[in-house]
Amino acid sequence: MIRLIKSNVLLLAIICLGCSSNHPADTLPFFNQPDFTPEWIEKDKPTFTTIHTIPSFLFTDQDGNSIDEKTVEGKIYVANFMFTSCVSICPVMTDNMKTLQEKFADDSELVLLSHSVLPAVDSVSVLKKYASRKGIKSNKWYLLTGNRDSIYAIAKKQYFAGDSIGFYGNQRDFLHTENFILIDKHRRIRGVYNGTLRLEMDRIIEDIFILKKEE
Repeated sequence: MIRLIKSNVLLLAIICLGCSSNHPADTLPFFNQPDFTPEWIEKDKPTFTTIHTIPSFLFTDQDGNSIDEKTVEGKIYVANFMFTSCVSICPVMTDNMKTLQEKFADDSELVLLSHSVLPAVDSVSVLKKYASRKGIKSNKWYLLTGNRDSIYAIAKKQYFAGDSIGFYGNQRDFLHTENFILIDKHRRIRGVYNGTLRLEMDRIIEDIFILKKEE
């Protein structure tokens, strides 16, 4: 309940900032800090070259294939963090992510990355069975497993994912977040959404189309 309230506060803050600013409706902000403060940065500004960027990574998907930054090169993607045995927020997030899979089924420029936060349990074979059960399509939606420290490091320090807004704290703390994170073709964070809310899928779809025009 606390996470839901905080996520709704974040959503309202982003909406209010957008409404009160002079920024055009057809541009998305960048998110450079763990508190998810939206920043509109023009290309001619010195800070444009230092925008936070997701670094290189290497994980394994449900088909046993290596997935790295080259997999998403030149693509927009949505990332989240889950585990297959979760019975709370993860099933809802999976259903909502499937909405994006179906909406962009024929769009090769949009992919989805779901990282397991229990990689020791979520082996390739477990992820493969989960994908089959949930109707997850290979090469569109990648279920990722791998080294736990690597997953938690990129989640907390790069995607700013955590149990509360902006938290990325101790790397050993269990990660459980409802955030869907929208990443542009240059691996920069452009949107954060509550993945448990159906209405948020409408917002992320709209923002994906905005990004496609921008790119």
